[in-house]
Amino acid sequence: MEDNIIPLLAIVTLFIGLPWLVFHYITKWKTAATLTSGDEKLLDELHDAARRLDDRLCTIERIMTAENPNWKQQCLPGRDDRQRLLADGE
Repeated sequence: MEDNIIPLLAIVTLFIGLPWLVFHYITKWKTAATLTSGDEKLLDELHDAARRLDDRLCTIERIMTAENPNWKQQCLPGRDDRQRLLADGE
């Protein structure tokens, strides 16, 4: 009887325990990958806020361009300055 326990446990583990473990974690993986309704609502709110901020930025850029057409060139560093800043940052 004791000689039959080890092969029986091996068969039970192989055909019942292993598939159960695999399906258990597949189910956990599928449920964790979905967005909750709260997450979807937050994502929509963040998208709306980003769109409003983009509209504000476009408005500010239009106002600044009307006042001074060359403001972008004055604000952005030159190529040499950019290379120097990148080298200092590393």
